[in-house]
Amino acid sequence: MSQDLFDVHDKVVIVTGGIGQLGRQFSMALADRGARVAVFDAHADKLRIAASFGEHSTSDNLLFLQVDVTHRGSIEDALNRVVAKWGAPHALINNAALDSPPNSPTEENGPFETYPEASLDKVMDVNVKGVFQCCQVVGAELARSGRGSIINVCSIYGLISPDQRIYEYRSKENASFFKPAAYSVSKSALLNLTRYLATYWASRKVRVNTVTFGGVANNQDEQFLKGYCARVPLGRMAHEDEYNGAIIFLISDASSYMTGSNLVIDGGWTAW
Repeated sequence: MSQDLFDVHDKVVIVTGGIGQLGRQFSMALADRGARVAVFDAHADKLRIAASFGEHSTSDNLLFLQVDVTHRGSIEDALNRVVAKWGAPHALINNAALDSPPNSPTEENGPFETYPEASLDKVMDVNVKGVFQCCQVVGAELARSGRGSIINVCSIYGLISPDQRIYEYRSKENASFFKPAAYSVSKSALLNLTRYLATYWASRKVRVNTVTFGGVANNQDEQFLKGYCARVPLGRMAHEDEYNGAIIFLISDASSYMTGSNLVIDGGWTAW
């Protein structure tokens, strides 16, 4: 075990949804600490990479790959490129997901009774099937190596129901918005996938854990922020870099005896 419990230097880490708000933070935090990070994203074109990562976009510790997590072949091709460049991965962060922020169109985020089947399929395809397949492909490589850490990124809405009252301000815009059940269902599914894989791969020294995060500030509507923050004991949304420590912890030796667990970081939202 490293003298620095939180050392991630030279670890090869795959981050799905790596160009999004949190994926970017995880990738840069790990790269800055000497990890070699493969950023998987369906939208990994040069313009988006530059806009998202800035000066980090040219880092030797970052490898950007366009990957569709809903297609197994795309994941396999990307993994082969990672292995060819850096060797077998040490960790996988399943962060790619479809969500419905509070300013989303109501056509796809209206009442439960009329929620479109096509929307349900899209959410489940990325949020559940995508994670499942990444675990199959990358997790198998970790198991062959006899070590590794898988982190499945969950949400408070996978533990408890959304408080639909914080979205009521949309009705003043003549919009009928509801946080969709599909997102909650998809995120809650990851909790038991984590438990299953934690026991399945325990003998191969692959640890599997879930992180459950609360909402992250991202220029949301003031009325939404007021309603959301009133529900949080700490009185605010998370800053986008406040979850990096949890990710580093779960990849490093500091969490060597932790598997099948769910680490909840939500400002106290689920403590009420």
